[in-house]
Amino acid sequence: MAMGARRQPLYDQLVDILTEKIEHEFQAGDLLPSERELSDRYGLSRTTVRLALQELERLGLVVRQHGRGTFVADRSAQTNLTQAYSFSEQMRSLGRVPETTILEFSEIEADKNQAERMGLRIGDRIFKLKRLRSADGMPMMVERTYLPVRKFLTLKRPMIEQKSLYDIIEHDFREEIRVAEEEFFASIARPADAHLLGIAEGAPVLDLVRVTYTMSNEVVEYTLSVARADKFKYKVLHQRNAS
Repeated sequence: MAMGARRQPLYDQLVDILTEKIEHEFQAGDLLPSERELSDRYGLSRTTVRLALQELERLGLVVRQHGRGTFVADRSAQTNLTQAYSFSEQMRSLGRVPETTILEFSEIEADKNQAERMGLRIGDRIFKLKRLRSADGMPMMVERTYLPVRKFLTLKRPMIEQKSLYDIIEHDFREEIRVAEEEFFASIARPADAHLLGIAEGAPVLDLVRVTYTMSNEVVEYTLSVARADKFKYKVLHQRNAS
C-alpha cells in the first residue's frame, strides 16, 4: 500500500491501518510489532511510527509498557456510565475483580459549591469520602463523595469499609433513593488524580458529577469522580415514549 496516496499525514494513515488490524485481527493483550518492525514494514521513520503509537494510546486502543512494548488494550473493561450506579456490581458483571481503597474519610464544612449542590447552607457539616476504585488491580476512578452529616450522624469509617455506600444509605439509615442524576464531560487529569490513576498529568479523563435524591427530594449524596478516559466509554439509550 502506498503510504502517501492520500493527502493525510503519514502517521494518520498508519493509525488507520493499525486501528483496523486491532479491531479485526488482534486480540486484547496481543503484542504489536516493534517500532523498528513497523518502520521497516511501512517505509516510515521511527518518529512517524512513534507518533502513530502515541495517538493509538490516546485513543485507548493500545497500552504502551516501557521496556516491554505496545499491547492491544482490553476494552472489555470499559463500563457503561448509564449503569454506573454501583461500580463494584458493574465490574463484577464484566468479570472483573473490583477493589475500593478509602483514601480519606473526614467531616468538613460545606463550601459554596457543595452547599448549592446539596441544598445546604455554607458551613453546614458534611462528610467527605475519597475513594480509589480499581478493577483487576488497575486504577479506574477517583471518587470524592459528600454526605450531609445531619442525615448520617452515626456514620463511621468501618461501615464504609464493610459494605456499599448505597446499602448504608438505604438499609442502615433508611433513606429511600428516588433518582441519581449524573452528568459527565471530557477533561484532563490534574496532578493529584493523575498520580492516583497511574496516568500522565494532562491525560484525557472523564469528569462525572452525581447528585442522589431521596423520595422527599432531599440530596443524600454529591459525588465528583475522575475516570480514566482510556478505560471508560459511555452509551446512552434514547427511548421514545408512546404518544
